[in-house]
Amino acid sequence: MTPETNIRKRETDVPEKLAQRPAVLPAVDIFENKDEVLILADLPGVSKEDLSINFDKGQLTLAGRPREFGPDEEAFEYRRTFVVSQGIDADKIAAHVQNGVLRLTLPKPPALKPRQIEVKAG
Repeated sequence: MTPETNIRKRETDVPEKLAQRPAVLPAVDIFENKDEVLILADLPGVSKEDLSINFDKGQLTLAGRPREFGPDEEAFEYRRTFVVSQGIDADKIAAHVQNGVLRLTLPKPPALKPRQIEVKAG
């Protein structure tokens, strides 16, 4: 084994270091009614372009990076994951961000909405 081969082998055995920012859990409020689940997440300083929302295998993940940090603040990102019940119409999930507040609407499919059963007489 030559020294060159030995060096290459060591390089492949060393895990690659990735630059990571600390993650902060954003504050959220969750509301539910007969038609939908509504999630309001506080993401100050995060614009639409810096926001990522993914739904995969029953998990909803929010991630966003504020554009500016204070002079004494370390760079960070917001990240939060929710387990979502199967009672959500995943194709109709909608998101809107305004003034640092993310509004996620998770509609329920018609088959799972409560309904009144008509009683017939005679």
